[in-house]
Amino acid sequence: MAFTSRGESQLVRDAKLKAEKASDPIEKLRYRCLARGASGIKGIGRVFRIMDDNGDRKLDFHEFKKGLRDYGVFLDDEEEYRETFQRFDANGDGVLCFEEFLSALRPPMSARRKALIRQAFEKFDTNNDGTITAADLDHVYNVRNHPKYITGEWDKEQCINDFLKIFEQNGIVDGVVTYEEFFNYYAGVSASIDNDAYFDLMMRQAWKL
Repeated sequence: MAFTSRGESQLVRDAKLKAEKASDPIEKLRYRCLARGASGIKGIGRVFRIMDDNGDRKLDFHEFKKGLRDYGVFLDDEEEYRETFQRFDANGDGVLCFEEFLSALRPPMSARRKALIRQAFEKFDTNNDGTITAADLDHVYNVRNHPKYITGEWDKEQCINDFLKIFEQNGIVDGVVTYEEFFNYYAGVSASIDNDAYFDLMMRQAWKL
């Protein structure tokens, strides 16, 4: 259900090359996040959310700059940080709204791809609370083909927790996957797949849609 290691490696290589060539600040930041793998955009979203102490889902310039650095994404100089921030700050009020920031940062996706991501998430969100947890997966995730379950090293619970770690980042393991995190992960995967039909096939096979 996660991206293959081969696909992940290709995504990282391509993103690094595109980041070097990009002149647009948003594109450059997008590719620098994707150079960290399919979880790159999801990860920066989670770092920013943790920094949001007052819960208003907004960041000022200094929080934006600190968040990027804490995540390990560095821009060239102070001027580039400010230019990038200003590009995301569409209304010029000096703060970034999480939703607008992540929406602009994600690679463009067709409606068909977005619908597949939503369909996969809803299949596993068995209680319809907007999150996927171990309790949700217990009803629908078949662990019988997991290598460590086959060898007897892990039980079902350990296999489920291993799956959830796909969507965790920077050592933050809370066992809860929100739709935003799920979507951001597959936005990263989508960036390396040019063909809609192949993305469709990959999602349907991975999630048994």
